[in-house]
Amino acid sequence: MAEPAASPTTAFPKPRTCPHSVDPEYARLRAEEPITKVSMLGGNTAWLVTRHDLVRQVLGDTRLSSDRRNPGFPRFTADQGNIFQDLPPSMIGMDPPQHTEARRAVLGEFTVRRIEALRPRIQQIVDDRIDEMLAGPRPAELVAALSLPVPSLVSCELLGVPYADHDFFQQRSSRLVHRSTPFDERLRAARELRSYLDELVAAKERDLPDDLLGRQARKQRDAGEIDHLALVSAAFLLLIAGHETTANMISLSVLALLENPGARAEIVADPGKTLPAVEELLRYFSIVEGATSRVAVEDVEIGGVLVRAGEGVMALASAANRDPAAFERPDELDIGRKARHHVAFGFGPHQCLGQNLARMELQIVFDTLFRRVPELRLAVPAAEVPVKSEANVFGLYELPVTW
Repeated sequence: MAEPAASPTTAFPKPRTCPHSVDPEYARLRAEEPITKVSMLGGNTAWLVTRHDLVRQVLGDTRLSSDRRNPGFPRFTADQGNIFQDLPPSMIGMDPPQHTEARRAVLGEFTVRRIEALRPRIQQIVDDRIDEMLAGPRPAELVAALSLPVPSLVSCELLGVPYADHDFFQQRSSRLVHRSTPFDERLRAARELRSYLDELVAAKERDLPDDLLGRQARKQRDAGEIDHLALVSAAFLLLIAGHETTANMISLSVLALLENPGARAEIVADPGKTLPAVEELLRYFSIVEGATSRVAVEDVEIGGVLVRAGEGVMALASAANRDPAAFERPDELDIGRKARHHVAFGFGPHQCLGQNLARMELQIVFDTLFRRVPELRLAVPAAEVPVKSEANVFGLYELPVTW
């Protein structure tokens, strides 16, 4: 078993400046040092894991904790953890048995059957947004017209959040996921969101409506006592995770399909190819980096390297999903690829709870947009599309299109 390197030689995370590629240093590390020490931007060090099989090992190992309160947890910013210290951990930061119980409590909200029941409403949301875009001026800005409002409306529908408030939580969640946001702004955004959700959850506890938060409050009440802070924490996670990730995947995927007219034509001609295309796009972009962070709670061997208790570990999905040992020609976008073993949604106990909902939203958006606007095209050169190079959830700031 190899001993740890004396000092990290690589800084992490590296900015993503191109929508279609990840930093070439990750490919070198995957081939030569698939587990290596890195310096985190937040000031501490961690092990970076880049190989597909090792990433899956990390994400499935219960000796590696998701508890963000641990001082060894990999930090993307110096203030990470401080802005959420007045909330109990959400599911993303829990370990068994607490995580098992919390996930089981909401698992019924994300079954295939319940998600499928949302399909007509999601279709209506997508159609309405495309109607509004087509009735407006050209060129249109797709992020504002479609990418952001669709998942925001769906999240609001699921959680029972008034859509009139979507600008409020979009602006604040955007500040939270951007690494360059100053600490005082991040703290203010977190507190404002916390205050908003505190009042929203209190209203759900009084009225017990038939939405996700209302049903969770009713379930807790029937079991004996409502855990208000836990519901606020869950709402925080579901609201931010539910729209920020899907919105960025819509923007990036539309850009990719506009640049690959053959692939776009395939899904228009045969909607049965859309879901495999969604899986490939998820693999290809792998937009989330922080959700797969862990910290060792006991010594663990990973890829022949000893990771000691208290050391942080970063399982890098974007590198794992470009691993040639797992995917042939991994840097190519191939919508016919069988890519379901990607780790864009994570792996193991913490695999994304809302993945079926995200897949459905993406499928409906692509099928509807390219069927209804077959002449859709970029309104600027692709190189001029602004990317979120410093965000913890990669995406596009704008996507100007015309038809």
